[in-house]
Amino acid sequence: MNPLKASMMQAVLGMELQSKRMGITSENISNVDTPGYKRKLLMLEPQQGLGGDFMATRIQLDQKEGLQEFDPAHPMANADGYVTMSNVSLVTELADMREANRSYEANLNSFQQARSMYRSLLDILRR
Repeated sequence: MNPLKASMMQAVLGMELQSKRMGITSENISNVDTPGYKRKLLMLEPQQGLGGDFMATRIQLDQKEGLQEFDPAHPMANADGYVTMSNVSLVTELADMREANRSYEANLNSFQQARSMYRSLLDILRR
């Protein structure tokens, strides 16, 4: 495969991955105050494809327990009156969102650079 095209495809795969990561992080942020909500994690698994190696993704729930809050009037309270809150940390999710955003931008810059080099090559070949 053409090396410039391969680098563009790699950048596209990276942007798709970071887009999924931002979506999952935004779901976690929107459920930070939902009792019993488990944080979602994006897991990467290397797999062989027709065009070479690529990363398959799956979503896994974080098994860490949420904080226990005493509220006997809450409908989700246990027999002792405690409610298990979500295990999402807003600070962690915001840091993950920022990292995913910067990785997306880096892949976008890589794609644009490869596209520019490809255009320059085509201009040279037309002459």
